[in-house]
Amino acid sequence: MDNTNERRSLIKGDIAVFLRGLIIGKVLTLMVIGGLLWWLLKPDLLTRSSLETTNSLSLDTTSEGASTFETVADIPPESFNYGGSTAWAFIRQLVDSQIQSARPELQLRYVDPVNGSPGSTSGIRMLLDGQLDFAQSSRPLTDEERAIARQRGFTLEEKQVGIDGIAVVVNPSLKVPGLTIKQLQQIYLGQITNWKQVGGPNLPITPFSQRPEDADTAIFSTKTDLDKQAFNSKIEYVYSTTEAVRQLSKTPGGVYYASARAVVSQCSVKPLPLGRTVEQLISPYREPLVLPEQCPRQRNRVNTEAIKNGSYPITTSLFVIIKQNKDREQKAGQAYANLLLTDQGQKALEQAGFLGVRQ
Repeated sequence: MDNTNERRSLIKGDIAVFLRGLIIGKVLTLMVIGGLLWWLLKPDLLTRSSLETTNSLSLDTTSEGASTFETVADIPPESFNYGGSTAWAFIRQLVDSQIQSARPELQLRYVDPVNGSPGSTSGIRMLLDGQLDFAQSSRPLTDEERAIARQRGFTLEEKQVGIDGIAVVVNPSLKVPGLTIKQLQQIYLGQITNWKQVGGPNLPITPFSQRPEDADTAIFSTKTDLDKQAFNSKIEYVYSTTEAVRQLSKTPGGVYYASARAVVSQCSVKPLPLGRTVEQLISPYREPLVLPEQCPRQRNRVNTEAIKNGSYPITTSLFVIIKQNKDREQKAGQAYANLLLTDQGQKALEQAGFLGVRQ
């Protein structure tokens, strides 16, 4: 009897072991199958995720149909000479290099004037004389320039591509709240000669300027005002903005006006607020003012927001001057203007410190 019970106990134990083993085996089998299925499906899941991410990025960059340098048609595959305004130096450095990289078939070669200083006027003159294929200007064409072109059998077109502010800079030691546009004009006409007349110290004013015939920018809007005979006889004429900045750093009573992009960030001069009235002075730089001792670790930046919203009182337009002669020069000038007017071109202009015209 005892043997029978013992055999029954052994049989039950064997069955229990068998069932336990069967269960564990099935669990292990399911785990192996599940793991295998997960491994097989994993690449597909990753691929789908990658595709979804790529598609999302693609939609972000193309949904607005942004125009780029690559989308511009009729780019002439030749070498062309261009030049002009010194305010465009930053565009030639930062924007034109991008154009050359994207469209290497359009080869651009900057040419300095043989006689006189570089600027809008000299660039247009070189275009009229056939030394340039198109020009860069910080001012509109004059009636005289248009007439010369017609006499020579073609016309000139000005294609606006950007906007720049005109800033006034002085020696960093000068304590003056700012100037109105009328006061600035009166300084250059010789009607205001001492800083005490505009709220500053008792110090004679030394105005610096490029010669009117070479100047890139203008603070007068009419031809009569631009007549060089009306200018202050004590103006000290400089070859370039670089020379003016150097002279200002040594002249306590000095003043100069030029492209905001060219002078606002300079360490050795101080940009002045300008206004239509003394109660509406607007800084050409983003507040707060960076002091000379903080520069060049920090630099003043152009107040593009004030230029954009129109509160800053004096701006100038950036033009590509195109020779309308139905020849290679016209194709080059038109192509260059079209490149700058793309979404990519306008963004590049803003990165260079200017404003685009397609706001």
